[in-house]
Amino acid sequence: MGKAQDKLVDGLYGLGWAGVKKLPEPAAAALGRRIADFAWKRRGKSVLRLESNLARVVPDATPERLRELSHAGMRSYMRYWMESFRLPTMAKERFSADVEMKDDHILREALASGRGVVVALPHLANWDLAGAWAVTHIGVPFTTVAERLKPETLYDRFVAYRESLGMEVLPHEGGAAFGTLARRLRSGGLVCLVADRDLSASGVEVDFFGSAARMPAGPALLAQQTGAVLLPATLYYGDAPKMYGRIHHPVEVPGNGTRQEKTAVMTQAVADAFAEGIAEHPQDWHMLQRLWIGDLRQTTDTDTDSATDSATDTAGRPEEHPA
Repeated sequence: MGKAQDKLVDGLYGLGWAGVKKLPEPAAAALGRRIADFAWKRRGKSVLRLESNLARVVPDATPERLRELSHAGMRSYMRYWMESFRLPTMAKERFSADVEMKDDHILREALASGRGVVVALPHLANWDLAGAWAVTHIGVPFTTVAERLKPETLYDRFVAYRESLGMEVLPHEGGAAFGTLARRLRSGGLVCLVADRDLSASGVEVDFFGSAARMPAGPALLAQQTGAVLLPATLYYGDAPKMYGRIHHPVEVPGNGTRQEKTAVMTQAVADAFAEGIAEHPQDWHMLQRLWIGDLRQTTDTDTDSATDSATDTAGRPEEHPA
């Protein structure tokens, strides 16, 4: 992104933070739907990518069904943004009331063990709302890692916003964040990482909906190195303002094998849990980027996003990088 596009993207999100949070909730929801409908009708690269990804998740879907899913997906994606802009102004009681997490006893028991917990999530529904729920309802602060966004002022906005909700946000710079995450876990802390898309060259190849993809090794490596409990979690939207989720059973460290082999087995188990949640609620999976290895190989120098697409795609929702 050039400087002009940096300013455009930062300005758009600045308007969102300043304006949307002041709107009545129904008005903000209606605005999000209008923006989603406009973006969907444009049939830009972000929407086409989303449909391509959904075609792998729902392989028997007709073209008409894929269009329905991508339309619902864009509305879900913009619901995420409208909610996130408003989260800092919401009463904390809302987080417990609006979020219902199935099997949250698994998380509570893991935290009570004192081993530390790594929760790995895909880009389903509203990760920030789930984080606010964890801080207020479970009563445990947590640490995450965010990829540095451009422009830098946009990254600073996200960090300040998430810290206002009770999260500790570490920048992803090389491997520096891994040591801090390990220290938090060894002290019995909670680490939450969005982990369905690899942003490094060290991703683990997994089978994901029948094709090869790469997912981050960080959650599995942290669990091995610190003894922490690794818990996949998935989310989905109900009728506004409700959001639902599920804490999956722990991913155990295999008893045999090299560290690389153990990491591969554990990351595949996380991918399988993600696939289960995504297949049940594909419209809430906000994956507007290429994910599968076969799709990544098709990228060309001319396959770039416009400023408008960037504002709802790669420069939009920040990536939480699991070290």
